[in-house]
Amino acid sequence: MARPREFDRDTALDKALRLFWAKGFAATSTDDLREAMGIGRQSLYGAFGDKHTLYIEALDTYQRRTNSGHLKRLGEPTSPLKGIEDLLTGLVSDDDCERALGCMGVGSVGEFGITDEELNLRREKASALLGRRIVERIEEGQRLGEVDPGLDPVEASAFVQMVMAGLQVAARSGAAASDLRSMGRFAIHRLKP
Repeated sequence: MARPREFDRDTALDKALRLFWAKGFAATSTDDLREAMGIGRQSLYGAFGDKHTLYIEALDTYQRRTNSGHLKRLGEPTSPLKGIEDLLTGLVSDDDCERALGCMGVGSVGEFGITDEELNLRREKASALLGRRIVERIEEGQRLGEVDPGLDPVEASAFVQMVMAGLQVAARSGAAASDLRSMGRFAIHRLKP
């Protein structure tokens, strides 16, 4: 008869997510995970599968949380341009330790590139959802006269997403919160008429 699980799976997943976010996939050992999660090897494999499967689940959880916040910041303001500005500046944590982690999704791109098909599909899905919503806000901004009508909304959305990635890389390299917010506001000015 199998022993009942003696740990909270969601809490353990959050601890794994945090470790992968800080160290990346390759630099995180199974022993690191077990220690951080407070579980044994058999519990780790029984509840989460192998290290790669756990990484995918942690990344999915991270992206679900962050994309929810991105979409909220983007959509809440009446002004489309303010929504895009909130999207960019909202990426910047005031907590130095949190900000220095950058973005787990961007980190996965840096670590895996396009070599992991499973990660590629997940990134494409997350990016496409956010990209469509940014396009909608840009088109809305063009109708309201807030965004340059000569801009291609799809290209402008790609620009905004590229700025998001750049801000996260700059955060990971130690950029100050004030500098990152300034970069975000600078990018917003490129969208104005």
